[in-house]
Amino acid sequence: MRWWSVANLVSNAGTWMQLTVQNLLVLQITGSAAATGLSMSVQAAPALLMSVLGGAAVDRWPRRLTAAVGQALLAAIAFTTAVLVALDRLDMTSLMVLAAVTGMVATVDNPACALLGNDLVPAEDVPSAIGVGALVFNAGRLAGAALAGVTVGFLGTSAAYFANAGSFLFVTAVIPFLRPAAGAVRRAAPDGGRPRPDLTVREGLAFFARRPRLLALAGVTGVSAVFGRNYGLTLAVLVTGPLAGGAGTFGTVSTVLAVGGILGAVLGARLRRPSVRLVGALAATGALLQVAAGMSPSSAVLLVLVLPMAVVESVSDTAGTAVLQTDPPARLRGRVLGVWGSIGTVWGLGGPPALGLLMELAGPRGALITGGLVIAGSIAAGHLLHARRTSAPLPHRTERTDVTGRAALEAAA
Repeated sequence: MRWWSVANLVSNAGTWMQLTVQNLLVLQITGSAAATGLSMSVQAAPALLMSVLGGAAVDRWPRRLTAAVGQALLAAIAFTTAVLVALDRLDMTSLMVLAAVTGMVATVDNPACALLGNDLVPAEDVPSAIGVGALVFNAGRLAGAALAGVTVGFLGTSAAYFANAGSFLFVTAVIPFLRPAAGAVRRAAPDGGRPRPDLTVREGLAFFARRPRLLALAGVTGVSAVFGRNYGLTLAVLVTGPLAGGAGTFGTVSTVLAVGGILGAVLGARLRRPSVRLVGALAATGALLQVAAGMSPSSAVLLVLVLPMAVVESVSDTAGTAVLQTDPPARLRGRVLGVWGSIGTVWGLGGPPALGLLMELAGPRGALITGGLVIAGSIAAGHLLHARRTSAPLPHRTERTDVTGRAALEAAA
């Protein structure tokens, strides 16, 4: 698990280097901010339709082999892009094609790598392993964004792509040496070890649709993704607008957000029994902090609020990921992650435009306050509805008359 964490840190840093440079590259080629957003959408779009297929592939194929092949393909794509950039042969069409292929490979690689880390530790340590993964992700994001500027300044744009290709190859080289710890979850091979023919997408969709916990988790995460969390957009407009700050002030806010994310990941790694109720409580707390941030009279007050906002969001994300990856049986986890990937892509593509429209109508303060109240109100309403459904008395017919069901009977029902 330590080797896997180091490999992921290197890979995340390389990925964020490339993402940072890719946006600059699109601006250099086209001079259009809209084209930059289009390139990001093209890379994310395959997950909308193909994530469920990628999850089914992860459940069907050996996980280590799947992750290794996925990382090798991503390395080849990054290396190809680096060569085209170095030779000044990369145009917008080529970049879009490469971005789309990257997105398609990621629909298989992402769930395979996520579940591979869980396979390395005892079952009771899976929530902690997910927390460590979140910590590695945030640290890699910080390191990658910082290294991108240095790399481009000294070695040129293509160097970032070469570095990302090397990071994928490092992960590929580590995977064959990974061994699960004693007590790690093993996928049972059904039907005497033969691959089962019904490892279908439909089975994963049906399981997800029948699990109230997963549906509730999807609802909490969805409303939070649409009406909050896009702080790179809302806080940027708030800082540079009503609070009269500059780019430096927003840079400080972004740094505090990143630090809070790392602190939250450290706390999330200590979770032993995460639940949807905990995810909802944390999301509602973050929403109320968002409301307070929208009413901040100054940048100093905003900075005080930003840190707990980021911590709460990070712990909530870690707890939600732990529920998502541990609630389904081992043989279905790839497909459940595939379904989640498709749902998350809808939020990712639709959330920013919806939030941008809200800011146009209500301003940055109004968007933060309204969004926070919508999140907190939706979670509170869902909790009350769930409490009413589970606590309703159940009539039980005896030989003489009906009696109200007792607590034990309610729990059994």
